[in-house]
Amino acid sequence: MGFVTSPKNPVVAIDGPAGSGKSTVARKVAEALGLPALDTGAMYRALTWAVLDEGIDPADAAAVTALAERLELDVGPPVLVGGRDVNDAIRTADVSAAVSVVAAVPEARVILVRAQREWIAVHSGGVVEGRDIGTVVAPDALLKIYLVASEEERARRRQEQDGATEASGDLDATKAAIRRRDAIDSGRAASPLAAAEDAVVLDTTGVSVEGVVEEVLRRYRAALEAAQRT
Repeated sequence: MGFVTSPKNPVVAIDGPAGSGKSTVARKVAEALGLPALDTGAMYRALTWAVLDEGIDPADAAAVTALAERLELDVGPPVLVGGRDVNDAIRTADVSAAVSVVAAVPEARVILVRAQREWIAVHSGGVVEGRDIGTVVAPDALLKIYLVASEEERARRRQEQDGATEASGDLDATKAAIRRRDAIDSGRAASPLAAAEDAVVLDTTGVSVEGVVEEVLRRYRAALEAAQRT
């Protein structure tokens, strides 16, 4: 990996499925701790946007990998591809429908995981959120959090999140889309969606964002104290 997390260079890994609250919680935890934040999902969405923009079949592993190798990506914010602001474009329905297929390409994941680890090293740690942070990207993270929530809650949140940039559709359709994405993300051969064995699993159903953030901060302080004693 080339980087070792420590109390002076902490990595907080926040994983979980779509709609579990990762992005919001990660951003607020980072703000509270004064640490940089990385949304790795935005990186896969940016690659997916570029795949669609160039007319590449998302299932064409060779073409997706070749594009990932030459992609000029700046995670921002805002997210830039080749200097172009794609912050809103990566949240469209077309990108949402294809991102799990693109993210399942093993060779493309290798390229983006390498970029994510480089980001961690350059920033001397940070709050990193995604689906394989605690298991693959930063397995030695100081704290690993895995967020879950009921399907109903996740679908409602996803509709709220995507409302500004894509048609929401009805709740049942959103639930079905989440189930499909869960199946792809959990079943892929390369770094599937899963909680690390030593991750703290937090159910965010019915819990306020502030409540989840406070619990993560409490866990962080405990992990930091434990690491400083060793």
